[in-house]
Amino acid sequence: MAVGIFDSGLGGLTVLDAVTQRLPGVPFVYLADSAHAPYGVRTSDDIFELTCSSVERLFDAGCNLVILACNTASAAALRRMQESWVPRDKRVLGVFVPLIEALTERQWGDNSPPREVGIKHVALFATPATVSSRAFQRELAFRAIGVDVEAQACGGVVDAIEDGDMILAEALVRSHVDALLRKMPQPDAAILGCTHYPLMQDNFQTALGTEVRVFSQASLVAESLADYLERHPEMQGAGESAFLTTGDPGRVSDRATQFLRRQIVFTAA
Repeated sequence: MAVGIFDSGLGGLTVLDAVTQRLPGVPFVYLADSAHAPYGVRTSDDIFELTCSSVERLFDAGCNLVILACNTASAAALRRMQESWVPRDKRVLGVFVPLIEALTERQWGDNSPPREVGIKHVALFATPATVSSRAFQRELAFRAIGVDVEAQACGGVVDAIEDGDMILAEALVRSHVDALLRKMPQPDAAILGCTHYPLMQDNFQTALGTEVRVFSQASLVAESLADYLERHPEMQGAGESAFLTTGDPGRVSDRATQFLRRQIVFTAA
């Protein structure tokens, strides 16, 4: 019984890398729905159906706990899945809450009423589907008041990263940051609301300026997962780690190896 990690493509490998370093004894099964990526331009119903299909595949692989490392899936599908689809003996968790807990400086699992926090102006960079869902703002409102969020839909960035075109990705990051700064000239913090974006974190930071604190998800999700497994040891289990994809295993393996700079071999899901 490994822990499942799902992403529409390869961005979730940033989360996988962090959780394997934080939890070296835990086996993980990573599933990339490469055949249907990117999710960020799809409708919420499409995202829900595709996410359920992939998570079901991870359940079939013996994963009782699945992390949606895809922000778009977390934003557009997670709540609906938890309310109407996830079996009683399974758990599906997203990646927004650990990020917001860090942003608002709340302890893991702090469910006290929302309060004012030190950060007042937040820039959110995410896919179009994540932005339109307003899931980040909804989750933030459970924990903080008085925070102004300006969201920027970063069309094209995921595609460029998945295609390995980092020059185009860098140009798109600069363009999207410029567009955000025209709407919010002085953000206190910036949220990289897509697991692909940590690969471009230095580019975001350079474009935003050193005075803006940039929050990225991978290490925060890893710490949150470690805390969760400590409280729910029955979800940790045992098994073999694996990499699965709905796309071309050879092509996805090559891209993944470039991402993590170590050999990664995917098999067909």
